[in-house]
Amino acid sequence: MHSYQNYINGTFTAPSSGKTFDTVNPYTGEVWARVAHSDASDIDSAVDAARNAFDSGWAEMKPTERGRLLYKLADLIERDATHLAEIEVRDNGKLIAEMSAQTHYMPQWYRYYGGLADKVEGAVIPTDKDGIFNFTRYEPLGVIGMITAWNSPLLLMTWKLAVALAAGNTAIVKPSEFTSASTLEFMNLIEEAGFPPGVVNSVTGFGKDAGAALVAHPGVAKIAFTGSDLSGQKIYESAAKTFKHVTLELGGKSPNIVFEDADLESAVMGAISGIFAATGQTCIAGSRLLLQRSIHDQFVERLIEVAKTAHIGDPMSPDTHVGPVTTPPQYQKIMDYIDIARQDGAKCVLGGKAYTGPEAKGGQFVEPTIFTGVDNKMRIAQEEVFGPLLSVIPFDTEEEAISIGNDVDFGLAAGVWTKDIGRAIRMSEKLRVGTVWVNTYRAVSFTSPFGGYKRSGIGRESGLEAIKGYMQVKSVWIAQQSNPANPFVMR
Repeated sequence: MHSYQNYINGTFTAPSSGKTFDTVNPYTGEVWARVAHSDASDIDSAVDAARNAFDSGWAEMKPTERGRLLYKLADLIERDATHLAEIEVRDNGKLIAEMSAQTHYMPQWYRYYGGLADKVEGAVIPTDKDGIFNFTRYEPLGVIGMITAWNSPLLLMTWKLAVALAAGNTAIVKPSEFTSASTLEFMNLIEEAGFPPGVVNSVTGFGKDAGAALVAHPGVAKIAFTGSDLSGQKIYESAAKTFKHVTLELGGKSPNIVFEDADLESAVMGAISGIFAATGQTCIAGSRLLLQRSIHDQFVERLIEVAKTAHIGDPMSPDTHVGPVTTPPQYQKIMDYIDIARQDGAKCVLGGKAYTGPEAKGGQFVEPTIFTGVDNKMRIAQEEVFGPLLSVIPFDTEEEAISIGNDVDFGLAAGVWTKDIGRAIRMSEKLRVGTVWVNTYRAVSFTSPFGGYKRSGIGRESGLEAIKGYMQVKSVWIAQQSNPANPFVMR
């Protein structure tokens, strides 16, 4: 039995309450670790440590030096990537192939922002005022609270932590109570890399206790959150009371749109990737498959044929394609939506029930499920399910595809499958989403911004744009010579 404590001010410490809670392996259903059950007093300690570290030199450290620490951290992550991936699989039940790809890719974010740390530049502004020298400078915000989701804890933390540290901020990471272990394992690398105590902290616990206290704390300058739109809304409301900055990466109901001129085999594989990879537990899931009517039946037939070959089972096995659902509440939610889809008149053409085969040890498996005859007004087309449940919706024209694609409260991503470059450009212009993939799906990079429109969030992660979201700009005015003026009139 593993035991994990909070990481505050460079030390692993027990929570002030002395309480712990169990973390369960979704595949086996067995308790494998105990995690610190923290409350507001632990958040207070972490904020104090982070603020002291910020004030005692981290913010003033030469950006190049911060960059060197990030490079060293990247090397350590690269060394331990396999170990970190195995911890994530044990904690969230996602495939080892997926988690290993993520942990081996993570160092690139730390290298990218390590290199960017000393390249954030202000400007000299040619104002219309005589005898005035005006310039801008970018400064870190202060203490950043980071709250991550259970589906990809380390990657989602990385998207926030690398850029925040490069900008000169300090950090407190509050991982999901369902998947805290990998974040706490990661803190060993923070210590080994040589970050000063208090620069990075991690406090574990439940949203109503530790999470709420972190969001409400007046010493926290910004909250960076990944999770559901409803949780994001509550965080936004709470953060507003103390005028915190926010980055919110929330849910999605992404349309994966296939036109009749597409390479149909590639599009089938893209549709499979969009919804059944990661057991559908990803905000960018292409959960609405929009098919041009002329290819609808042919495409669905091939889609079912390929989906049936998906191997369900042990996420640690490289041969597994679909693993368990991570949490019991999420498992029940998916099963409820399957019932809702049937009640609303959708036709289940694949799956539609729990998987109870020989490898379903933990009892949290759902068969890859496809519904046809879906109207975009149905709940399974409008609400985020976060599981391996695909809604197939027919369309006739490009304009109808755009209308259906945009007719949801979310706007995180979309896929477009076509050989017509003009159509690809038109679709990318008219779809109200933060990311449009054309003839591919689920591609992300440290070089490219990621985020959503509408209820899918606020702000962007990754790419050049992200770093200024962790800084504030200051305008400096210097009079070049003494020039007394009327004190009652604005200069």
